Amino acid sequence: MTLTAVQAALAAEHAAVYGYGVVGGRIGADRRGEAREAYDAHRARRDALARTVHDLGSRPAVAEAAYALPFPVPDPATAAQLAAVLEDRVAGVYADLVRAVEGPLRREAAGALREAAVRAVRWRGRSVAFPGLAELTTSVREGV
Repeated sequence: MTLTAVQAALAAEHAAVYGYGVVGGRIGADRRGEAREAYDAHRARRDALARTVHDLGSRPAVAEAAYALPFPVPDPATAAQLAAVLEDRVAGVYADLVRAVEGPLRREAAGALREAAVRAVRWRGRSVAFPGLAELTTSVREGV
């Protein structure tokens, strides 16, 4: 279970790194530094997770050659929307990792979840009720 959750987080980080390549190419100059910082943060998390997988005795998942984007990204506004989606997706995977592991890895996953949630708020301009827990965020929005 630990290895599966870590591999899922690694795969999400690979996708985020790819996605931020698109964001960086479309975002306006005023937010380019923010995109670069997020890109660097995801690269660092990706590399740390690859080491963790290796330490768990397995081979780290490799990045895909390309990833399907959830929508076209022709301009800075949609680039910011994509960045928020990337952060939401990463937060969800880290929420799963927090549930699956214990000890230092759990603390690291919780920190990554928090960082992704904060970046998502910055990109989106507003917060969600339960970052990383889409099922609860959706329920709150729907009044369930």
